[in-house]
Amino acid sequence: MALDHKAIVHEIDSVLAKNANAFASTDDVIAFHAMMVSTLRRLAPPGSTYFKSLAGHEELLSKHDSMEVSRDLPTMVGLLTALRDEYANGNLQSVIELVYADVLSDFLEMARHLLEQGYKDPAAVVIGSVLEAHLHNLCHKHGLAVTYSNGQPRNADVLNADLKGAGAYDKGDQKAVTACLDLRNKAAHGKYNECTKEQVALLLENVRNFLQRVTVGKPFRITGLESPH
Repeated sequence: MALDHKAIVHEIDSVLAKNANAFASTDDVIAFHAMMVSTLRRLAPPGSTYFKSLAGHEELLSKHDSMEVSRDLPTMVGLLTALRDEYANGNLQSVIELVYADVLSDFLEMARHLLEQGYKDPAAVVIGSVLEAHLHNLCHKHGLAVTYSNGQPRNADVLNADLKGAGAYDKGDQKAVTACLDLRNKAAHGKYNECTKEQVALLLENVRNFLQRVTVGKPFRITGLESPH
């Protein structure tokens, strides 16, 4: 789902507001520190400086030394305040987009490895799943529903049509996405003779190119994904 930056800022503000009452007792000091660590772990984007800094603060908390924890409180308040301001100013979007790109790249690399090892059908399923996940995120970007009013999910073909209608991409891309999803479905439903290794290699290339061109945010480049031969 799309991140609600206002809700995140509000949540961080509610944690920081407890600062004034944090020093009533030793237990309160530790509880407040633990709450800040937990909040930072949940809301800091993976790969960001905030997330990378967590290990030391969590280790300190595990020692149950109230004096050391007390000395660490200003640092934690500073980190959480800075994270709050980053979200409020929209400065974390590029980090989130990079993490998103890395996740998709990892899955496509997994598919490439499967294909090279001769597992064309599992590779096609993984590639198709990456494409479908990307369609969901594109729908969030363009304000399109991914479920019906009764909560049932809208299938990928419906999302594809909605995205074309919303101007996310053109008719050519819509047809290409349909072809990719069709090949994925053949592999997933055991139609092995209708899904060749060469077709899956082309599927990998086409999905990679599609993700590079039609992005959820700023364009990103997926590297290390040479097409199998």
